[in-house]
Amino acid sequence: MDIFRRTQKEKDRFVLAVIDEIETEMKNIGFWNKKPPQVKVGNFLEAPSFELWLQCVFIPNARKAAKSGKYPSGSQVGQMAMREYNFHSYVEEAQKLLRLLHKFDKAVLSM
Repeated sequence: MDIFRRTQKEKDRFVLAVIDEIETEMKNIGFWNKKPPQVKVGNFLEAPSFELWLQCVFIPNARKAAKSGKYPSGSQVGQMAMREYNFHSYVEEAQKLLRLLHKFDKAVLSM
């Protein structure tokens, strides 16, 4: 089924699955911190690193949104990742993660 033709519950399950894929990929490429510091920031620019922001802020907030079915009006985490992994310097191992973050953006915008 196309992500743009899903019911709300199907969308929520799909988004949670994408978040799980993002977490798994971060672990696979060594971007996951087993004992992360507490990160309390207003946006990703204030975080110690983009990876810590993804792990400590983005993923928990995205899971909360998917579990409640209440999403922001948009998501640009894929664009932020492009700046981090393609524009400033090309990071080969992050390319699958970049695609997954774009997949998340599309899923949030569907419906």
